[in-house]
Amino acid sequence: MTKTKTKTTKTTTAYEVAVRAEAALGEGPTWDAAAGRLVWVDILGCRVHTYDPASGRRTVRATEQHVGAAKPRAGGGLVLNLRDGVGLLDAGGDFRWLHREPVPGRRGNDAAVAPDGSLWAGTMRYDEASGGGTLSRITADGTVTTVLDDVTVSNGTGWSPDGRLMYYVDTPTRRIDVFDHEAGEVTGRRTLAEIEEGAGFPDGLTVDADGCVWVALWDGAAVRRYTPDGELDRVVELPVPRVTACAFGGADLTDLYLTTARTGLVAPHPLAGALLVVPGAGRGLEQPAFAG
Repeated sequence: MTKTKTKTTKTTTAYEVAVRAEAALGEGPTWDAAAGRLVWVDILGCRVHTYDPASGRRTVRATEQHVGAAKPRAGGGLVLNLRDGVGLLDAGGDFRWLHREPVPGRRGNDAAVAPDGSLWAGTMRYDEASGGGTLSRITADGTVTTVLDDVTVSNGTGWSPDGRLMYYVDTPTRRIDVFDHEAGEVTGRRTLAEIEEGAGFPDGLTVDADGCVWVALWDGAAVRRYTPDGELDRVVELPVPRVTACAFGGADLTDLYLTTARTGLVAPHPLAGALLVVPGAGRGLEQPAFAG
């Protein structure tokens, strides 16, 4: 007689508060290994935050326009996905545009650095009009290539440990999609997993060392982990409904950091907008820095 194995989904609530912030739209946590700190943004608050878990030191820097993402650069400083394009912030604080392309009613949203050091930057319309956003690849010399041009809310982007797969979220689709990736190009789009009705919408994501995909659920009060074959195997439940993104950090990349939002909530939870952390959640991948 053959026994059928049943997949077990582990559910936990083992979170801690890393930074008790009140970000309007916290997003894009990224571990800056060279500096030993986490970088994250408040998109609507026009702020770039850093947090050093070893010392507790925090910094906050204002930007002149909405900032969708901030990622470390190989030579120091940050690359910013802003309302009007992509800019470079030097370690000393000087700013210059790498690619400026203002489009009325549109802003930069989530972004990620690919294994080759290019920035994959998403956009969306403020009114979230269908097909009004894009996903573009920007190299260190400012060359821009449109990867997807019919996106509504461009969000989580990440790569498998070997770089051969790219995972991507266009939030209103409720899907985590996967592409074959080679030499900066993607093909073969298909669905890895779909978030069921009533469980929220997929937002930011990260890929761990096992090749599993962790995705934050906007209006879902949780983060989920899916295996490379699309099976749900872990859920971290949270007290705040609008969980926006996740990333592994800490010296050994075992702590899962989570950004959250309070925008649009009539009576936000006291932790809405805070930076949360799940200690010892797994093991992340070292993220490449932008080559520019």
